[in-house]
Amino acid sequence: MNVPTTMRALQQTSLQGPQDLRLITDAPVPVPGPGEVLIRVAAAGVNFADISQAHGTFLGGPRPPYTAGFEAAGEVVAMGDEVAELNPRARVVGVGPGAFAEYAVLRAASAVPIPAGWTAEQALGLVVNWPTALAALKPLGRIATGETVLIHAAAGATGQAAVAIAKHYGATVVATASPGKHEIVRGLGADHVLDSRSEHVAAQVLELTGGAGADLVLESAGGATFTASLAAAKRVTGRVVVYGTAGGDTAITNWELVYKHQIHLIGLNIGVLIQTAPDVFGGVVAEMFALIAAGVLTPTRPATHDLTDGPKVLAELESRATVGKLALLP
Repeated sequence: MNVPTTMRALQQTSLQGPQDLRLITDAPVPVPGPGEVLIRVAAAGVNFADISQAHGTFLGGPRPPYTAGFEAAGEVVAMGDEVAELNPRARVVGVGPGAFAEYAVLRAASAVPIPAGWTAEQALGLVVNWPTALAALKPLGRIATGETVLIHAAAGATGQAAVAIAKHYGATVVATASPGKHEIVRGLGADHVLDSRSEHVAAQVLELTGGAGADLVLESAGGATFTASLAAAKRVTGRVVVYGTAGGDTAITNWELVYKHQIHLIGLNIGVLIQTAPDVFGGVVAEMFALIAAGVLTPTRPATHDLTDGPKVLAELESRATVGKLALLP
């Protein structure tokens, strides 16, 4: 296939935030290494991790200047050595550095075929948002029928998937979102929707559960919300799965775990899961496609923007002004 040597891309030039993303037109097209494929990017997913990288708070994140983004969908145009599972022109979605560009390299082993009939932008979330929600609920959160699940940021891409999956597994869903997003979350099937900005979320969850607390909490907000999540979880058997820090960092001491919050605290990073527990990730992906076949998960309809609007889109995501999945189109 004819692959150019340079491309358009969004380059992060500082660690001061996404406002320092710059469009460049002469970025070198990357070359796939062993176990990697090069795709012509049709759509790139926008995630909170992009914001963390832009602020330098993502552990092990890239140093500027770097091509931003890490989730992309498109057509395979070149393959490195040791790639047997994919063919040129295969349509895939996956994770890899530099997704906010016309071309990007993905790890072949974790690239997921785009389902027949789906567009590239509809497939965004198949390797980040949906597996995160599913991993948090099932292999890590050990969800069971009849349990109460508290899901923060329920109007976001991961939160929306989590609500649908938790309801499918027979849970009672208590969701949080800003007031303007409540109807969207109710439409997803949440049993109760609370104001994410309220100082009384933990007390409301305890009231809804007769004082017992939530069996499982999906915590992606951080900051004061993290403290509320600990207080809202059921003592001794309650699980809190932490997979985001959008609201800032916070801490818990061993004294608090012994005397105040006797809960199971579980950390989740989908990238680490993919790399260090491929069997677990493979099971998550298999279950995810079973949920797709059953109609529990349906193609997303992300809000799409031109690549040049990347700084504005990330700023809106950072201010929590967005709903659902966001995509950049090169």
